[in-house]
Amino acid sequence: MIKYDGSKAGLRRALLAVRAGLTSDDVTEAGAALARRALELPELAEAGTVAAYVSVGREPGTRALLEALRRRGVRVLLPVLLEDNDLDWAPYGGPDRLVRAGRGLLEPDGPRLGPDAVTSADAVLLPGLAVDGRGMRLGRGGGSYDRVLARLDRAGATPSRVVLLYDDEVIAEVPAEPHDGPVDAVVTPSGVRHFSR
Repeated sequence: MIKYDGSKAGLRRALLAVRAGLTSDDVTEAGAALARRALELPELAEAGTVAAYVSVGREPGTRALLEALRRRGVRVLLPVLLEDNDLDWAPYGGPDRLVRAGRGLLEPDGPRLGPDAVTSADAVLLPGLAVDGRGMRLGRGGGSYDRVLARLDRAGATPSRVVLLYDDEVIAEVPAEPHDGPVDAVVTPSGVRHFSR
């Protein structure tokens, strides 16, 4: 049980402290398991386009999953952070086509497709720190993915919204605000859980 002061900021601090204790082997092992589990999802198995992200630091690893999707012929879109924290999108061309960007991120070096490109995705993989039994996701607090989710809603786009986490990050309750909405599924190294939206 994670102890925190009940606020989003407090929960973020507590979860990031746990992640800081993970070894690089822990991250690699979890990333391989996440890829296997995620590829079992019909939402990904049947997708033509997936909006994803490149994990960095101690985030649950996405690199094995990105490569597996690419090998299957899935069009993978990766975010490009804009100055105002919004996200543009560019196609993933493989690990050798990633470049270092601000805030320690890795971004694709291909052509920019615009912030609305995400609305063409059949599934959107979301980074996060936790999800609860209602499917409420806790992000890092920068608001980039809140904008993405709002853009999807405004466009009437209905891709599956999937968050990738470690097993202990599925918790009893995430503090939520009126603008927060649930995800459709969470993938952890030990399994997949769907939520109804």
